[in-house]
Amino acid sequence: MIVMGGIIGSGIFVNPAEVARHVATPSLIVGAWLIGGAVAIIGALVYAELAARRPQVGGQYAYIRDAWGPVPAFLYGWGLLLVIQSGGMAAVAITFARYATELTGTALPEAGLAVAALAALTAINCMGVRSGSNVQSFLMLLKIAAIAMLVGAGFLFAPAAPMPRAAPAEPLGLLAALTPVMFAYGGWQTASFVAGEMRDPRRDLARGLLLGVSGVILLYAAVAFVCVHALGPEGLASSATPASDVMRVALGPRGAQLIALGIAISALGFLSQSMLTAPRVYFAMAEDRLFFERVATVSPRTRVPTVAILLQGAVAIVIALSGAYGQILSYVVSVDFIFFGLTGAALIVFRRRQPESEGFRVPLHPWSTLLFVAACWIIVAATVASHPVNSLIGFGILALGIPACLYWRRKQKAGA
Repeated sequence: MIVMGGIIGSGIFVNPAEVARHVATPSLIVGAWLIGGAVAIIGALVYAELAARRPQVGGQYAYIRDAWGPVPAFLYGWGLLLVIQSGGMAAVAITFARYATELTGTALPEAGLAVAALAALTAINCMGVRSGSNVQSFLMLLKIAAIAMLVGAGFLFAPAAPMPRAAPAEPLGLLAALTPVMFAYGGWQTASFVAGEMRDPRRDLARGLLLGVSGVILLYAAVAFVCVHALGPEGLASSATPASDVMRVALGPRGAQLIALGIAISALGFLSQSMLTAPRVYFAMAEDRLFFERVATVSPRTRVPTVAILLQGAVAIVIALSGAYGQILSYVVSVDFIFFGLTGAALIVFRRRQPESEGFRVPLHPWSTLLFVAACWIIVAATVASHPVNSLIGFGILALGIPACLYWRRKQKAGA
Protein backbone atom coordinates (compact mmCIF):
# COMPACT_ATOMS: atom_id res chain seq x y z
CA MET A 1 0.00 0.00 0.00
CA ILE A 2 2.87 2.41 0.76
CA VAL A 3 4.58 1.67 -2.58
CA MET A 4 1.39 2.04 -4.62
CA GLY A 5 0.27 5.08 -2.62
CA GLY A 6 3.59 6.81 -3.28
CA ILE A 7 3.16 6.35 -7.03
CA ILE A 8 -0.57 6.86 -7.63
CA GLY A 9 -1.66 10.45 -7.08
CA SER A 10 -3.90 12.55 -9.24
CA GLY A 11 -1.59 12.41 -12.28
CA ILE A 12 -2.98 9.22 -13.80
CA PHE A 13 -6.40 10.88 -14.07
CA VAL A 14 -4.93 13.80 -16.07
CA ASN A 15 -1.66 12.75 -17.71
CA PRO A 16 -3.09 10.39 -20.38
CA ALA A 17 -4.19 13.57 -22.18
CA GLU A 18 -0.66 14.99 -21.93
CA VAL A 19 0.71 11.80 -23.50
CA ALA A 20 -1.89 11.95 -26.31
CA ARG A 21 -0.72 15.47 -27.19
CA HIS A 22 2.72 14.08 -28.02
CA VAL A 23 1.77 10.79 -29.75
CA ALA A 24 -1.35 10.35 -31.86
CA THR A 25 -1.92 6.60 -32.17
CA PRO A 26 -3.57 4.28 -29.63
CA SER A 27 -0.63 1.85 -29.61
CA LEU A 28 1.87 4.61 -28.78
CA ILE A 29 -0.39 6.22 -26.16
CA VAL A 30 -0.73 2.92 -24.29
CA GLY A 31 2.82 1.91 -25.20
CA ALA A 32 4.26 5.01 -23.50
CA TRP A 33 2.73 3.85 -20.22
CA LEU A 34 4.14 0.34 -20.72
CA ILE A 35 7.61 1.74 -21.46
CA GLY A 36 7.40 3.91 -18.36
CA GLY A 37 6.29 0.85 -16.41
CA ALA A 38 9.31 -1.10 -17.67
CA VAL A 39 11.63 1.66 -16.42
CA ALA A 40 9.77 1.69 -13.09
CA ILE A 41 9.98 -2.08 -12.62
CA ILE A 42 13.74 -2.07 -13.35
CA GLY A 43 14.03 0.76 -10.85
CA ALA A 44 12.06 -1.27 -8.32
CA LEU A 45 14.46 -4.20 -8.80
CA VAL A 46 17.43 -1.88 -8.19
CA TYR A 47 15.84 -0.39 -5.08
CA ALA A 48 14.92 -3.84 -3.79
CA GLU A 49 18.58 -4.89 -3.80
CA LEU A 50 19.64 -1.57 -2.28
CA ALA A 51 17.10 -2.11 0.50
CA ALA A 52 18.51 -5.60 1.13
CA ARG A 53 22.05 -4.26 1.27
CA ARG A 54 21.31 -1.14 3.35
CA PRO A 55 18.12 -1.44 5.38
CA GLN A 56 18.63 1.90 7.14
CA VAL A 57 16.25 4.73 7.79
CA GLY A 58 16.49 7.38 5.11
CA GLY A 59 16.43 4.99 2.17
CA GLN A 60 17.52 6.80 -0.97
CA TYR A 61 19.36 9.41 1.08
CA ALA A 62 21.43 6.66 2.75
CA TYR A 63 22.19 4.96 -0.58
CA ILE A 64 23.47 8.19 -2.14
CA ARG A 65 25.45 9.11 1.00
CA ASP A 66 27.20 5.75 1.25
CA ALA A 67 28.03 5.59 -2.47
CA TRP A 68 28.80 9.21 -3.37
CA GLY A 69 29.40 11.03 -0.10
CA PRO A 70 27.58 13.52 2.14
CA VAL A 71 27.33 16.44 -0.32
CA PRO A 72 25.22 14.68 -3.01
CA ALA A 73 23.14 13.10 -0.22
CA PHE A 74 22.51 16.50 1.37
CA LEU A 75 21.53 17.96 -2.02
CA TYR A 76 19.04 15.13 -2.45
CA GLY A 77 17.42 15.90 0.91
CA TRP A 78 17.53 19.63 0.15
CA GLY A 79 15.84 19.11 -3.21
CA LEU A 80 13.31 16.75 -1.67
CA LEU A 81 12.26 19.31 0.94
CA LEU A 82 12.20 22.41 -1.28
CA VAL A 83 11.28 21.06 -4.72
CA ILE A 84 10.44 17.40 -5.21
CA GLN A 85 8.26 16.30 -2.31
CA SER A 86 6.88 19.53 -0.88
CA GLY A 87 6.07 21.06 -4.27
CA GLY A 88 4.28 17.92 -5.38
CA MET A 89 2.37 17.74 -2.09
CA ALA A 90 1.28 21.39 -2.36
CA ALA A 91 -0.04 20.91 -5.89
CA VAL A 92 -1.84 17.69 -5.02
CA ALA A 93 -3.37 19.35 -1.93
CA ILE A 94 -4.80 22.09 -4.16
CA THR A 95 -6.10 19.39 -6.54
CA PHE A 96 -7.86 17.76 -3.60
CA ALA A 97 -9.30 21.11 -2.51
CA ARG A 98 -10.68 21.88 -5.99
CA TYR A 99 -12.51 18.58 -6.30
CA ALA A 100 -13.70 18.71 -2.68
CA THR A 101 -15.13 22.19 -3.31
CA GLU A 102 -16.94 21.03 -6.44
CA LEU A 103 -18.34 17.94 -4.74
CA THR A 104 -19.56 19.66 -1.59
CA GLY A 105 -20.62 22.95 -3.17
CA THR A 106 -18.99 24.89 -0.34
CA ALA A 107 -17.59 28.39 -0.77
CA LEU A 108 -14.46 27.69 1.26
CA PRO A 109 -11.23 28.95 -0.35
CA GLU A 110 -9.15 26.26 -2.04
CA ALA A 111 -6.00 27.30 -0.20
CA GLY A 112 -7.79 26.90 3.15
CA LEU A 113 -8.98 23.38 2.33
CA ALA A 114 -5.52 22.44 1.07
CA VAL A 115 -3.93 23.67 4.30
CA ALA A 116 -6.54 21.83 6.37
CA ALA A 117 -5.82 18.56 4.54
CA LEU A 118 -2.06 18.93 4.98
CA ALA A 119 -2.43 19.88 8.64
CA ALA A 120 -4.75 16.94 9.38
CA LEU A 121 -2.42 14.40 7.76
CA THR A 122 0.56 15.93 9.56
CA ALA A 123 -1.24 15.42 12.88
CA ILE A 124 -2.21 11.83 12.03
CA ASN A 125 1.36 10.87 11.14
CA CYS A 126 2.68 12.48 14.32
CA MET A 127 0.54 9.95 16.22
CA GLY A 128 2.73 7.05 15.07
CA VAL A 129 3.67 4.78 12.18
CA ARG A 130 0.71 2.47 12.72
CA SER A 131 -1.90 5.24 12.57
CA GLY A 132 -0.25 6.76 9.50
CA SER A 133 0.08 3.43 7.69
CA ASN A 134 -3.50 2.40 8.54
CA VAL A 135 -4.85 5.65 7.06
CA GLN A 136 -2.60 5.14 4.04
CA SER A 137 -3.82 1.56 3.47
CA PHE A 138 -7.47 2.61 3.76
CA LEU A 139 -7.06 5.50 1.30
CA MET A 140 -5.08 3.28 -1.08
CA LEU A 141 -7.89 0.73 -1.20
CA LEU A 142 -10.39 3.52 -1.99
CA LYS A 143 -7.99 4.81 -4.65
CA ILE A 144 -7.78 1.38 -6.32
CA ALA A 145 -11.57 1.18 -6.23
CA ALA A 146 -11.83 4.57 -8.00
CA ILE A 147 -9.45 3.43 -10.75
CA ALA A 148 -11.33 0.13 -11.10
CA MET A 149 -14.59 2.08 -11.42
CA LEU A 150 -13.09 4.26 -14.15
CA VAL A 151 -11.71 1.28 -16.09
CA GLY A 152 -14.82 -0.87 -15.66
CA ALA A 153 -17.34 1.84 -16.52
CA GLY A 154 -15.31 3.15 -19.45
CA PHE A 155 -14.83 -0.29 -20.97
CA LEU A 156 -18.33 -1.65 -20.36
CA PHE A 157 -20.56 1.39 -20.89
CA ALA A 158 -18.67 3.90 -23.06
CA PRO A 159 -19.07 3.33 -26.82
CA ALA A 160 -15.80 2.84 -28.66
CA ALA A 161 -14.53 6.09 -30.20
CA PRO A 162 -13.40 6.07 -33.85
CA MET A 163 -9.72 5.24 -34.23
CA PRO A 164 -7.37 6.84 -36.78
CA ARG A 165 -5.42 4.85 -39.29
CA ALA A 166 -1.97 3.69 -38.28
CA ALA A 167 0.57 6.52 -38.41
CA PRO A 168 4.36 6.30 -38.73
CA ALA A 169 6.40 5.97 -35.56
CA GLU A 170 7.04 9.20 -33.63
CA PRO A 171 10.30 8.68 -31.70
CA LEU A 172 10.70 12.35 -30.64
CA GLY A 173 7.05 12.59 -29.63
CA LEU A 174 7.32 9.34 -27.68
CA LEU A 175 10.38 10.67 -25.85
CA ALA A 176 8.51 13.85 -24.90
CA ALA A 177 5.51 11.75 -23.80
CA LEU A 178 7.69 9.94 -21.27
CA THR A 179 8.04 13.09 -19.14
CA PRO A 180 4.39 13.10 -17.91
CA VAL A 181 4.46 9.29 -17.81
CA MET A 182 7.51 9.14 -15.56
CA PHE A 183 6.13 11.92 -13.38
CA ALA A 184 3.07 9.73 -12.82
CA TYR A 185 5.25 6.67 -12.10
CA GLY A 186 7.62 8.49 -9.76
CA GLY A 187 7.32 7.75 -6.06
CA TRP A 188 8.19 4.08 -5.60
CA GLN A 189 11.46 5.16 -3.94
CA THR A 190 9.63 6.79 -1.01
CA ALA A 191 8.84 3.37 0.49
CA SER A 192 12.58 2.98 1.18
CA PHE A 193 12.46 6.00 3.51
CA VAL A 194 10.74 3.92 6.21
CA ALA A 195 12.96 0.84 5.82
CA GLY A 196 14.50 1.41 9.26
CA GLU A 197 11.06 1.09 10.88
CA MET A 198 10.12 -2.21 9.21
CA ARG A 199 10.43 -5.52 11.03
CA ASP A 200 12.28 -7.20 8.13
CA PRO A 201 13.14 -4.63 5.42
CA ARG A 202 15.32 -7.08 3.46
CA ARG A 203 12.26 -9.23 2.84
CA ASP A 204 9.29 -6.89 3.13
CA LEU A 205 10.59 -3.86 1.23
CA ALA A 206 11.80 -5.97 -1.71
CA ARG A 207 8.43 -7.72 -1.95
CA GLY A 208 6.51 -4.48 -1.52
CA LEU A 209 8.48 -2.73 -4.27
CA LEU A 210 8.04 -5.50 -6.82
CA LEU A 211 4.36 -6.19 -6.08
CA GLY A 212 3.47 -2.51 -5.72
CA VAL A 213 5.11 -1.32 -8.95
CA SER A 214 3.68 -4.30 -10.88
CA GLY A 215 0.20 -3.44 -9.61
CA VAL A 216 0.59 0.19 -10.65
CA ILE A 217 1.70 -0.79 -14.17
CA LEU A 218 -1.49 -2.84 -14.60
CA LEU A 219 -3.68 0.00 -13.32
CA TYR A 220 -1.97 2.69 -15.40
CA ALA A 221 -2.03 0.68 -18.63
CA ALA A 222 -5.73 -0.08 -18.05
CA VAL A 223 -6.55 3.61 -17.50
CA ALA A 224 -4.62 4.64 -20.64
CA PHE A 225 -6.41 1.96 -22.67
CA VAL A 226 -9.89 2.92 -21.48
CA CYS A 227 -9.22 6.64 -22.10
CA VAL A 228 -8.24 5.88 -25.71
CA HIS A 229 -11.20 3.48 -26.06
CA ALA A 230 -13.79 5.99 -24.87
CA LEU A 231 -12.40 9.29 -26.21
CA GLY A 232 -10.15 8.33 -29.12
CA PRO A 233 -6.66 9.84 -29.55
CA GLU A 234 -7.95 13.25 -30.73
CA GLY A 235 -10.62 13.53 -28.05
CA LEU A 236 -8.12 12.47 -25.39
CA ALA A 237 -5.55 15.02 -26.57
CA SER A 238 -8.11 17.83 -26.40
CA SER A 239 -9.43 16.89 -22.96
CA ALA A 240 -8.46 18.85 -19.85
CA THR A 241 -10.07 16.26 -17.54
CA PRO A 242 -9.91 12.90 -19.34
CA ALA A 243 -11.10 10.78 -16.40
CA SER A 244 -14.19 12.94 -15.92
CA ASP A 245 -14.87 12.92 -19.67
CA VAL A 246 -14.66 9.13 -19.82
CA MET A 247 -17.08 8.77 -16.91
CA ARG A 248 -19.41 11.37 -18.41
CA VAL A 249 -19.52 9.39 -21.68
CA ALA A 250 -20.08 6.14 -19.79
CA LEU A 251 -22.50 7.13 -17.02
CA GLY A 252 -23.48 10.78 -17.59
CA PRO A 253 -23.06 13.64 -15.07
CA ARG A 254 -23.38 11.28 -12.09
CA GLY A 255 -20.38 9.34 -13.40
CA ALA A 256 -18.33 12.53 -13.60
CA GLN A 257 -19.21 13.29 -9.97
CA LEU A 258 -18.21 9.80 -8.87
CA ILE A 259 -14.77 10.03 -10.47
CA ALA A 260 -14.32 13.52 -9.01
CA LEU A 261 -14.77 11.90 -5.60
CA GLY A 262 -12.25 9.23 -6.59
CA ILE A 263 -9.71 11.86 -7.66
CA ALA A 264 -10.14 13.72 -4.36
CA ILE A 265 -9.53 10.47 -2.44
CA SER A 266 -6.54 9.65 -4.64
CA ALA A 267 -5.00 13.05 -3.96
CA LEU A 268 -5.57 12.61 -0.22
CA GLY A 269 -3.95 9.17 -0.34
CA PHE A 270 -0.84 10.56 -2.03
CA LEU A 271 -0.55 13.26 0.62
CA SER A 272 -0.91 10.68 3.38
CA GLN A 273 1.87 8.54 1.93
CA SER A 274 4.17 11.53 1.44
CA MET A 275 3.66 12.68 5.01
CA LEU A 276 4.38 9.14 6.25
CA THR A 277 7.62 8.59 4.33
CA ALA A 278 9.53 11.74 3.28
CA PRO A 279 10.24 13.15 6.79
CA ARG A 280 12.46 10.13 7.46
CA VAL A 281 15.00 11.62 5.03
CA TYR A 282 15.26 14.89 6.98
CA PHE A 283 15.54 12.82 10.17
CA ALA A 284 18.48 10.88 8.66
CA MET A 285 20.16 14.14 7.56
CA ALA A 286 19.85 15.52 11.09
CA GLU A 287 21.26 12.29 12.55
CA ASP A 288 24.28 12.81 10.29
CA ARG A 289 24.52 16.37 11.74
CA LEU A 290 23.89 17.85 8.30
CA PHE A 291 20.66 19.54 9.38
CA PHE A 292 19.02 21.07 12.44
CA GLU A 293 19.56 18.77 15.44
CA ARG A 294 15.92 18.99 16.55
CA VAL A 295 14.81 17.37 13.29
CA ALA A 296 16.37 14.13 14.59
CA THR A 297 14.09 14.22 17.65
CA VAL A 298 11.96 11.10 18.13
CA SER A 299 8.80 11.29 20.21
CA PRO A 300 9.19 9.06 23.29
CA ARG A 301 5.49 8.16 23.12
CA THR A 302 4.86 7.52 19.42
CA ARG A 303 8.47 6.71 18.36
CA VAL A 304 8.22 8.81 15.19
CA PRO A 305 10.34 11.82 14.07
CA THR A 306 7.71 14.39 15.02
CA VAL A 307 9.78 17.49 14.24
CA ALA A 308 10.69 16.16 10.77
CA ILE A 309 7.01 15.45 10.06
CA LEU A 310 6.01 18.94 11.23
CA LEU A 311 8.75 20.45 9.02
CA GLN A 312 7.48 18.58 5.95
CA GLY A 313 3.91 19.68 6.63
CA ALA A 314 4.92 23.30 7.22
CA VAL A 315 6.95 23.63 3.98
CA ALA A 316 4.16 22.03 1.92
CA ILE A 317 1.63 24.42 3.52
CA VAL A 318 3.80 27.47 2.73
CA ILE A 319 4.12 26.42 -0.92
CA ALA A 320 0.37 25.74 -1.15
CA LEU A 321 -0.35 29.23 0.19
CA SER A 322 2.22 30.88 -2.08
CA GLY A 323 0.43 29.83 -5.27
CA ALA A 324 3.75 28.87 -6.91
CA TYR A 325 3.04 25.13 -6.87
CA GLY A 326 2.11 24.91 -10.56
CA GLN A 327 5.49 26.15 -11.69
CA ILE A 328 7.30 23.87 -9.28
CA LEU A 329 5.65 20.78 -10.74
CA SER A 330 7.15 21.48 -14.17
CA TYR A 331 10.71 21.09 -12.87
CA VAL A 332 10.18 18.30 -10.33
CA VAL A 333 11.03 15.65 -12.94
CA SER A 334 14.31 17.26 -14.03
CA VAL A 335 15.55 17.38 -10.42
CA ASP A 336 14.06 14.10 -9.22
CA PHE A 337 15.42 11.90 -12.01
CA ILE A 338 18.98 13.15 -11.54
CA PHE A 339 18.90 11.47 -8.15
CA PHE A 340 17.14 8.38 -9.49
CA GLY A 341 20.11 7.92 -11.84
CA LEU A 342 22.64 8.51 -9.05
CA THR A 343 20.85 5.98 -6.86
CA GLY A 344 20.86 3.35 -9.60
CA ALA A 345 24.59 3.94 -10.15
CA ALA A 346 25.10 3.50 -6.37
CA LEU A 347 24.25 -0.19 -6.75
CA ILE A 348 27.20 -0.59 -9.15
CA VAL A 349 29.46 0.95 -6.48
CA PHE A 350 28.11 -1.33 -3.74
CA ARG A 351 28.47 -4.46 -5.91
CA ARG A 352 32.15 -3.63 -6.49
CA ARG A 353 32.79 -3.02 -2.80
CA GLN A 354 30.91 -6.12 -1.66
CA PRO A 355 30.28 -8.61 -4.51
CA GLU A 356 28.38 -11.06 -2.28
CA SER A 357 25.41 -10.13 -0.11
CA GLU A 358 22.32 -11.68 1.45
CA GLY A 359 18.84 -11.03 0.17
CA PHE A 360 17.48 -9.95 -3.19
CA ARG A 361 19.81 -9.43 -6.19
CA VAL A 362 18.94 -7.60 -9.43
CA PRO A 363 18.72 -9.95 -12.42
CA LEU A 364 21.04 -9.22 -15.38
CA HIS A 365 23.13 -6.74 -13.41
CA PRO A 366 25.00 -4.56 -14.46
CA TRP A 367 23.15 -4.25 -17.78
CA SER A 368 19.70 -3.86 -16.22
CA THR A 369 21.05 -1.30 -13.73
CA LEU A 370 22.86 0.65 -16.47
CA LEU A 371 19.66 0.65 -18.53
CA PHE A 372 17.77 2.20 -15.60
CA VAL A 373 20.46 4.86 -15.05
CA ALA A 374 20.52 5.74 -18.77
CA ALA A 375 16.71 5.93 -18.92
CA CYS A 376 16.63 8.32 -15.93
CA TRP A 377 19.13 10.72 -17.44
CA ILE A 378 17.51 10.58 -20.88
CA ILE A 379 14.26 11.64 -19.17
CA VAL A 380 16.13 14.54 -17.50
CA ALA A 381 17.50 15.64 -20.88
CA ALA A 382 14.05 15.42 -22.50
CA THR A 383 12.48 17.45 -19.69
CA VAL A 384 15.15 20.15 -19.90
CA ALA A 385 14.63 20.35 -23.67
CA SER A 386 10.84 20.69 -23.19
CA HIS A 387 10.91 23.09 -20.20
CA PRO A 388 14.35 24.79 -20.13
CA VAL A 389 13.42 27.80 -17.97
CA ASN A 390 11.62 25.88 -15.25
CA SER A 391 14.32 23.18 -15.26
CA LEU A 392 16.96 25.87 -14.70
CA ILE A 393 14.95 27.21 -11.75
CA GLY A 394 14.92 23.73 -10.26
CA PHE A 395 18.66 23.37 -10.78
CA GLY A 396 19.13 26.83 -9.23
CA ILE A 397 17.32 25.81 -6.04
CA LEU A 398 19.44 22.66 -5.98
CA ALA A 399 22.64 24.71 -6.38
CA LEU A 400 21.68 26.85 -3.38
CA GLY A 401 22.01 23.69 -1.34
CA ILE A 402 25.79 23.64 -1.90
CA PRO A 403 26.62 26.60 0.42
CA ALA A 404 24.02 25.31 2.89
CA CYS A 405 25.75 21.92 2.89
CA LEU A 406 29.17 23.50 3.39
CA TYR A 407 27.77 25.40 6.39
CA TRP A 408 26.45 22.23 8.01
CA ARG A 409 29.71 20.40 7.21
CA ARG A 410 31.68 23.13 9.05
CA LYS A 411 29.35 22.82 12.04
CA GLN A 412 29.73 19.05 11.90
CA LYS A 413 33.55 19.29 11.99
CA ALA A 414 33.48 21.97 14.70
CA GLY A 415 31.39 19.71 16.92
CA ALA A 416 33.48 16.60 16.31
